[in-house]
Amino acid sequence: MSSNQARAATSGGERKRSLKAAAAEEFRRFLWLFFYLWILFSVFALNQQAVLRENGLVWTHQGIAFVNALVFAKVMMLFEMFDPGAWLRRRPLIYPILYEAFLLTLMFLVVHVAEKVIEGLIRGQTVADSLPTIGGGGVLGLVSATVIVFVALTPFFALRNLNFALGADRLYALLFGAGDRGDRQS
Repeated sequence: MSSNQARAATSGGERKRSLKAAAAEEFRRFLWLFFYLWILFSVFALNQQAVLRENGLVWTHQGIAFVNALVFAKVMMLFEMFDPGAWLRRRPLIYPILYEAFLLTLMFLVVHVAEKVIEGLIRGQTVADSLPTIGGGGVLGLVSATVIVFVALTPFFALRNLNFALGADRLYALLFGAGDRGDRQS
């Protein structure tokens, strides 16, 4: 085997390992996003179930919460890939946090409406009949649901942007005790 062939074989093996490592990291990120969203959507479903039960209706959305968490975790990964708040990172952290939470809230609403319209069209409904009733309907319901989603997403973006500001994995180390904490005050 020539030295060029040996380098090519080594390079191919390293590339395979780096692709595996990248895929594992992406899958880990997807799982974290999925669990975060599943918890949020499950809490929303429990709240809706409690409200409906007060009105004599029984209907649970836990399966829908699971599926929506899968779909919206992928939406969040795509959102993160484009990193729309990167241009605000030199400003105080509150700007990228609120900006990204707002944009993703709008994206979630658009994806939710598109999902329901496509589902309705497949079932033979018109676009108007397929539009979802968000937050109980009307402008107040839409604003209420939008604010709830925005508030629920804000901690995610706060932690994400704090992680960017502190440096890779420093926030994780501070929160969970991993790594060097020697410079922390007692």
